[in-house]
Amino acid sequence: MVGRPPVVLGLDFGGTKIAVAVCDVQGNRLASATVSTASRDIRDTRDTRDIPAELPGAEASLDGQDLAQIVFQRAIRSARGLLDTAAPDSELVAVGASTFGIPHEDKIELAPAIDGWESLALGRELRAAFPGATIRMATDAKAAAAAEVRWGALHDCDPGIYLNLGTGLSAAIVAGGQVIVGANGAAGEFGYNLRSVADVGLELSQRTMLEEMVSGLALARRASGQPGRPPGLTAADVFSAGTGDLAFDRLVDDFVAELALHLVNLAILINPVRIAAGGGLVRSWDRIAPRLESALRAGPPFPPELVVGRFPYDAPLLGAVALAIDAATSSTGAPVALATADGAEITEIADTAITGVTDVTGVTSLTLNSNTGAQA
Repeated sequence: MVGRPPVVLGLDFGGTKIAVAVCDVQGNRLASATVSTASRDIRDTRDTRDIPAELPGAEASLDGQDLAQIVFQRAIRSARGLLDTAAPDSELVAVGASTFGIPHEDKIELAPAIDGWESLALGRELRAAFPGATIRMATDAKAAAAAEVRWGALHDCDPGIYLNLGTGLSAAIVAGGQVIVGANGAAGEFGYNLRSVADVGLELSQRTMLEEMVSGLALARRASGQPGRPPGLTAADVFSAGTGDLAFDRLVDDFVAELALHLVNLAILINPVRIAAGGGLVRSWDRIAPRLESALRAGPPFPPELVVGRFPYDAPLLGAVALAIDAATSSTGAPVALATADGAEITEIADTAITGVTDVTGVTSLTLNSNTGAQA
């Protein structure tokens, strides 16, 4: 019996969820799913399938590396289920993965959102989970920026900025059609910005970095810490309370004002044509955008355009899928078209390929290079 055509897998590891998609090598989405990574959800819903074999059982500690491994295994189980359902007789030829933090073969740097995630050997774990498939990895904001450059709001923007407003805070910088990676893979990680002159010279452990005040996780933590507020509030709860809740309205004002300060400084430094925003907090864009737009009109000598990205909520997943497709089609140079969640096709805009390279010693790199395929 002749098997079905080969497929690729995209995985986006986020701070509160993992998105998974199975596509054919032409980019048609065959199946997709999301998996919660919130600690309380894992504690409430875990079963023996979530517990790695080396842990002592269903009551194993969910701290540190155990929690990271449980999150990872939950994603792998979901991906395998999609493959079995949507492409049971197809060969999985490539896997693209995006994640918060900077992925390596043996670790993930700058990834505090899930305890133990920094110690996860993501490259090795993916190779073990999907033997025979080519593995490509990228930081989530950079994968998202690559998708927006290739098919979306940052196409032909030189330079451009992708603003990731989600559980964490980060950006990606685009110049000359390429997503800038940086010497250590950390270009655009402005969540680590100093917040005041008093922070100069202090180690990270001695100061509060920007992401700890301006991110979905930070907003939720500050809201839950207010007197009389229930625990477990989310950033969405804060925004949805509206201007009638004076305490939450002040939280939103402070949040947006500090974000605006750092975004304006980033715009002055880069002088972008456009800033495209994506991530879960974009659902509250009506509360965020006016203050950012006002600050960007007043601050930089040459104000950039501020827009919501074409793929506000799934750009990192599309970037991960594109990494896998480019790896699968590198020998043929076939053009790529992706299908979005609603089934609409994204046709190839330019003859470009996303290149993601991670080796056992190096930093993940992700660029858009004209007329090149994914490297081995």
